[in-house]
Amino acid sequence: MPHRLVVIHDRDTASAPPLDPLLPTDSGFSYHLLDWSSASAESIRSLDAQLVIAFVPTEDDSRAVAALHSLKAWFLAAPVLAVLPEKAGNEVLDAAAQSADDFICAPLRNDEFERRVLRLLGRGSQDCAVVAEQLERELGVSQLVGRDPVFLEAIRQIPLLAASDAPVLLLGETGTGKELCARALHHLSVRRSLPFIPVDCGALPEHLAENELFGHARGAFTDAHAEQKGLAGMAEGGTLFLDEIDALSLAVQAKLLRFLEERTYRSLGADRFTQANVRMIAATNRNLDALVSERQFRSDLYFRLNVLQLQLPPLRQRREDIAPLARHFLQSIRRTPGTPAPSFSLAALRALEQHSWPGNVRELFNTVQRAALLSRGGQILPAHLAIPGTRANPTADLAEGGKPPAASFRAGRAAAVALFERSYVEQLLRKHGGNITRAAIEARKDRRAFGRLVKKYALDRNAVKAG
Repeated sequence: MPHRLVVIHDRDTASAPPLDPLLPTDSGFSYHLLDWSSASAESIRSLDAQLVIAFVPTEDDSRAVAALHSLKAWFLAAPVLAVLPEKAGNEVLDAAAQSADDFICAPLRNDEFERRVLRLLGRGSQDCAVVAEQLERELGVSQLVGRDPVFLEAIRQIPLLAASDAPVLLLGETGTGKELCARALHHLSVRRSLPFIPVDCGALPEHLAENELFGHARGAFTDAHAEQKGLAGMAEGGTLFLDEIDALSLAVQAKLLRFLEERTYRSLGADRFTQANVRMIAATNRNLDALVSERQFRSDLYFRLNVLQLQLPPLRQRREDIAPLARHFLQSIRRTPGTPAPSFSLAALRALEQHSWPGNVRELFNTVQRAALLSRGGQILPAHLAIPGTRANPTADLAEGGKPPAASFRAGRAAAVALFERSYVEQLLRKHGGNITRAAIEARKDRRAFGRLVKKYALDRNAVKAG
């Protein structure tokens, strides 16, 4: 399906050049033209735009500024790319920084324009978009949002793993979406119409874990007045998902091993074994190899669980997904009827992309939810995010219409460029495992020039790779 763009221009002055040479429709784009005189928040939302490209009027700065301010007032959910006149004044540049997610000055170059569009659409290439669409179609799980190649490489394995009935071990930090992936594995398997039973092993008291998992017979203990089916029995025919499996005691691990090996279990107090037809998926955010070495986790259970493995990357390793995820969460949050839909300012998105996100996707969702409440339906600013250091960016105050820094314009611009360069080079190095050649190719720069940037900002390739 082509990406839907809305292009706003001034018909009287022909402020928008033809887009066909810039974004050919046969390359995955379709666009609808709107005149500034008829454009409105309602007309853009009715077109379900994924990106708004606004060619600001060129006859005078005051009209250009007014047009940009109207964009800000519309609180559009779709990102905005503003196209400015070649000799735009400082007032126009300031208005663009406040009102658009990105801006570019005429004359337009095909490669640069397309790169800006692709970045705002949340993808880096056509191949990435094709894979993403296939995943969305095949998985049918809308919460698995991501376009970063690191994330796609992991998620691409889900349909393959779902086709098997072998146990799956999901590895990844807390908040990376392990349960969502477990549900996707179940959804795509032949067991999809049968139960999916999630179990938080960390919340099971040690003395009750066996009873919770395998149930008990009537009279098994003093208060056992009736037979109780355990979670394994509730999952019969379907999938049993054991999250934080490392939290189980060694004694319960032994019972779980027998359950996996023999596909049988015995409820507490029962006089017979019960046959089980259950697919097992386990997850942990800890290093099971280390726990096995420390004798805190049974090696035989580890090898039995680790038949198929899926490693989920932390959010800091898939920074291209932060903005699309934030927008996705913002759209999913319910708001009071009649209030405008909130949107992110450019500085807020910058702050989100620069945060390390130790709590990963779950932390990002909580941050967006809080910011949407604090912004009261208006534009979300860095202050609404409540992330430590969100005002440290020297360009953030300018982007929000605040006072300029005490330094000169030239010094401020140099600081902003240095901040961007360091962040950009560091992200590419992390993405390519510290490989300068591959990073330089993606940046479309000469390897030696890219290497000089690495040296300029004293970036340690090995440290970046490890991070």
